[in-house]
Amino acid sequence: MINDLLNFLKNKKIMILGFGVEGKSTYSFIRKYFPNIPLVISYSSKDFENEQEYLYKDKNLKFYTGKDYLKEIENFDIILKSPGVSFKGIDTSKFINKVTSQLELFLEYIDCYTIGITGTKGKSTTSSLIYEMLIQQNKKAILLGNIGIPIFDHIEEVTNDMIVVIEMSSHGLEYIKKSPNISILLNIYEEHLDHYESLEKYIEAKFNIFKYQKDNDICIYNSDNELMNKYNYNYKKNSFSITMTQDDSKSIYLLKEKVYYKGECIYNSNDTRNLKGKHNLNDIMFVLAVSIILKLDLAKTIKTINQFKTLEHRMEFVGNYDGVDYYNDSIATIPESTINCIEALEKVNTIILGGNDRGIDLTGFINYLNNTKIENIICLPKTGEYIYNGLNKENRNVILVKNLEEAVMYAKKLTKKGMICVLSPAASSYGYFKNFKERGEKFKELVRKKNIK
Repeated sequence: MINDLLNFLKNKKIMILGFGVEGKSTYSFIRKYFPNIPLVISYSSKDFENEQEYLYKDKNLKFYTGKDYLKEIENFDIILKSPGVSFKGIDTSKFINKVTSQLELFLEYIDCYTIGITGTKGKSTTSSLIYEMLIQQNKKAILLGNIGIPIFDHIEEVTNDMIVVIEMSSHGLEYIKKSPNISILLNIYEEHLDHYESLEKYIEAKFNIFKYQKDNDICIYNSDNELMNKYNYNYKKNSFSITMTQDDSKSIYLLKEKVYYKGECIYNSNDTRNLKGKHNLNDIMFVLAVSIILKLDLAKTIKTINQFKTLEHRMEFVGNYDGVDYYNDSIATIPESTINCIEALEKVNTIILGGNDRGIDLTGFINYLNNTKIENIICLPKTGEYIYNGLNKENRNVILVKNLEEAVMYAKKLTKKGMICVLSPAASSYGYFKNFKERGEKFKELVRKKNIK
């Protein structure tokens, strides 16, 4: 399965651009098959070399770091870029045609059926649910990609009779020239403006998931999403449209809390399920579409959907402490996600929010919070400062804190018994935590701790 890929890499001058999880995976894969070819690892951190001392044993390896991390980049045959590396503000004209990624090479050279899932929010839940649905119906399947499983780590396990489910970030899609057999675009909201030259460039990256599909491939898209509709993409004739409103002209639609396909009810949203809220129901409708396209057993699909447990850091129930239910929704890095969380949980008495400022307009979010009945709003730097200044402080506690420890301390004092406290930041964690996972883990640790000073 990987011979064509290896032939492509053979005798090439290769730069590995970025050395996070995917960069390390790329290095390991190349060295397994080409132990002696010259390689360059390029990384913007000045401390990179000290952190990776084990790499000094590799005599055919060079480092370009710090200000020199793009040194001689145009002289390489292949630039294997990690998703987290941004070219914002950089003239790429001399090398952009050489940029590729694990995702693109997999789609180009590995012969198997692929399902790709992207969207500003909901990617991991939808990808995991599709994978679980396939496994429960005895399909050979594997889950890879942005969910935290580098493609090259498991590429040797893939066979041509397997369905490969791949979570795809906008960063991973930005420069690809291949698309999956089934491409899913859940939604687009304003995010990652620190990575892209403009919101339009971010939207374009998302739509690359459809752009290179062949005639017999299928795209599934959200016909309700405002930014997607503004982009006015020319969808394929055999595409599936998903809407949460009554519209029988769409492939799958919602009518009186029931999901319909071709006039037939295929799912009752009132069924007991772990994935609460309209945003999760929307993701479920995409899963139902995949089930229909692949002609799976619908009854088994529904059973998988209703039994599927919420992923960690996504409206994750932490526990009941002193009569208060605590939820960890650290994945909520944009206002829309936090709004979805508030509306799904319903009994929110305390919310902890705020984080890294990436230039997202918070005016609408502040107006939304002013119209809720949430009694305790605890604001973290930096975006929490803007939210604090814009909130109506009558008949509620609006508190500006310095860190998460202080936030949880106030939450424990103020939250009413029988109600909910949730961490749902509406902002990314960078600058304060390594990522949303670390932030969520710290929140859970503090909630479970009896005394916080």
